[in-house]
Amino acid sequence: MRFIVLCVLAMLASPAAPAWAQSGTPDRSIADKLPLFAKNNCQQNRDPALQLFCGDPELAAAAEKLSAAIEARLARLPDRLPAIEENAIWTRQRSLGCAIFGQTAVRYDDVDRVRACLLKLTEERAAILRDPDFDCLAANTAAGALICADPALALAETELNGVVLGLIAKLDPTAARFAFAEYGRWTRERDRKCNLVGKENVPLQELESAEDCLADYLKRKTSEVLAAKGDPKKVFGRQVAARSPDTDAVDFCAARIHAANSCGNFLRINRVYAVDSQVSEQEAQITGEIEMVVLAPFTACSKVASTCTGTCWDLRVGRAQPAAEAAPNARDAFNLTRRLRIQRTFAFVKAADGWRCREDALAPVNSGVSGGGS
Repeated sequence: MRFIVLCVLAMLASPAAPAWAQSGTPDRSIADKLPLFAKNNCQQNRDPALQLFCGDPELAAAAEKLSAAIEARLARLPDRLPAIEENAIWTRQRSLGCAIFGQTAVRYDDVDRVRACLLKLTEERAAILRDPDFDCLAANTAAGALICADPALALAETELNGVVLGLIAKLDPTAARFAFAEYGRWTRERDRKCNLVGKENVPLQELESAEDCLADYLKRKTSEVLAAKGDPKKVFGRQVAARSPDTDAVDFCAARIHAANSCGNFLRINRVYAVDSQVSEQEAQITGEIEMVVLAPFTACSKVASTCTGTCWDLRVGRAQPAAEAAPNARDAFNLTRRLRIQRTFAFVKAADGWRCREDALAPVNSGVSGGGS
């Protein structure tokens, strides 16, 4: 978790040439206003905001407090990757609010103003994250909005989160990684069953019919966890097959692949759809569409790209690109919150306990597109 927190805070990209020579005051650079700039080798940072956080002691201290607040927030969430994404979006908006645009260097004459802005927003953010109520208010899904608006649902979710986190705390790091991924899959399955996928902008009064579905899910899952009587192995890692060859089966397969390869350090699975299927009595071919969100930068043709998205990418056109055809620009990095969407056909075989996925990798994909992000 510490790794991904630091990645989100830093918004690191691939190394680039120093960008700290400034126009404005002749022969002056922001290094002259940042006492730790040279000592911390801050010119290596590509992001202008990071240069200020690196070189200014007060900003650096505020960043440490924010990092601690982020970690505390993640520690109380079983499905933490949406919170990582929300923080990445806030980081982008913070920079824009302080007049930092992309990788355009901060002018020497503007350093004091930008620094004051960054300090104010960072301190405010750290204070906000320490409030547990923020977890509810920050929900950006239709299900999250419904739960937040209903005190009974909010209380039920808090209870479920607490018992789940208590179980996961008993697992070793590898098993815990799979458990967190499984909880995220439960949440996506819940939203599909309650018909809430893609309804983030629908007025709440039009979604009230889903409240009973959410309440039933929260009650059922809490009962399942409590019935385990403190044994996490009775809750997590038991399901090795999907009930039916459908969207849930594709999600089950993709989530296990991501968990096995620690892909949650870089991406989260946002949505899954089954777009085509060929099912016989004993076998099935399900073509699924998987939408992912970038949580930490990685290069377009790298082990992370091939393992966690199933392909290399051409960022100039936003398309999947086989590794053998990778161009020089494949060294470019994906930006935070970038959306990636792949299609992949998964093979399943029917067993006594359901439909077992026969795939252990996302490659090869049928197609892939990317867009959005900072």
